Amino acid sequence: MTMTDVKSRCFVCGASLSNDEIGIYKKMINRGATECMCLDCLSRELGLPKDALLERIEHFRRMGCTLFT
Repeated sequence: MTMTDVKSRCFVCGASLSNDEIGIYKKMINRGATECMCLDCLSRELGLPKDALLERIEHFRRMGCTLFT
């Protein structure tokens, strides 16, 4: 399954999703997800500030995670 196999809108609010938003949802929630949340909805769901999610995206990118290339 590739990023293009994932719906391009947040299943909660309908916002358009970036590849990073799809990647962090898959990394933190479900690697096989076909529907994802935007950063705003995901941060509310997890009880984390949006900045914390952005920091994790950069961390995973630096570690070479293929979800963030």
